[in-house]
Amino acid sequence: MPAQTAPPTTANLNAWLNNFYNAEAKRKSTFPSSLPADAQPFELLVINICSLSWSDIEAAGLMSHPLWSHFDIEFKNFNSATSYSGPAAIRLLRASCGQTSHTNLYQPANNDCYLFDNLSKLGFTQHLMMGHNGQFGGFLKEVRENGGMQTELMDQTNLPVILLGFDGSPVYDDTAVLNRWLDVTEKDKNSRSATFYNTLPLHDGNHYPGVSKTADYKARAQKFFDELDAFFTELEKSGRKVMVVVVPEHGGALKGDRMQVSGLRDIPSPSITDVPVGVKFFGMKAPHQGAPIVIDQPSSFLAISDLVVRVLDGKIFSEDNVDWKKLTSGLPQTAPVSENSNAVVIQYQDKPYVRLNGGDWVPYPQ
Repeated sequence: MPAQTAPPTTANLNAWLNNFYNAEAKRKSTFPSSLPADAQPFELLVINICSLSWSDIEAAGLMSHPLWSHFDIEFKNFNSATSYSGPAAIRLLRASCGQTSHTNLYQPANNDCYLFDNLSKLGFTQHLMMGHNGQFGGFLKEVRENGGMQTELMDQTNLPVILLGFDGSPVYDDTAVLNRWLDVTEKDKNSRSATFYNTLPLHDGNHYPGVSKTADYKARAQKFFDELDAFFTELEKSGRKVMVVVVPEHGGALKGDRMQVSGLRDIPSPSITDVPVGVKFFGMKAPHQGAPIVIDQPSSFLAISDLVVRVLDGKIFSEDNVDWKKLTSGLPQTAPVSENSNAVVIQYQDKPYVRLNGGDWVPYPQ
């Protein structure tokens, strides 16, 4: 990560940000050209949930929910790098390269930046699932055009609708969607697959059918955590070899701050972009015991891609002893830089700074 020794003037912060992008442009995950002959097939399921940050979990009083103790690996200092859904999904789908500017998300990237394409080349069948129709804000279009995810959307016919979005569109029941994934992938459970699942039960403005008032966040979060925990139990029982990665898009800004009221995400402040990322392996011969391994170095999407690369041969599922320390140490670190089209927030000398509309940098009000 670029050094932060110069005083925090606008010129110095601009120079530091340029150094950050230049350094990031040189970074990428190294995928093998082929898998070893004795590689073991497994399934990767990436769950990309909207509107969930550590700050939100704390505000909702759900820090002690059992779900958080059930992961094998937990990132406690993971930066989502944006506070909007489209850019968040693109960043995750392009996880195999270093962090790019917001503008560059809408330019073509090198082929080796696309995590799911890298997996496809190694024989992983792609699946795309959504807990919604993907129409709002052209989300599905961005996933395809900028995230490189071309596989067809998994069938949503007859999925129960539990909520409606603020635009009246259906929000499907997560348990039903995850069960459909289990059914659809059951036939190829002994082969390699990689699934991207985007879901938004926690999105601001979601309401119960027939009720105009926004549904209570805590109740929705409690339900989602309960459902995910129950799904983990089912997955464990199934015996299927699955690596699950839960990565929120961004927080929901449940608690406002001195710059933005609650619910506003125009500026990607640290409390919105510091998101809980968890990884869990199912179907292992020697599952991880005890509390999750915590990774508290500043991390972002490249660390997820590198972690996937480290387990590509699938041997983690059949080993008598897993070297968890080796698996989780030395993952790429990424300085926290977050942006939307008009705002950039960085941490410099342990303090947040914000630049709006290309103007001067100012300390983010604490």
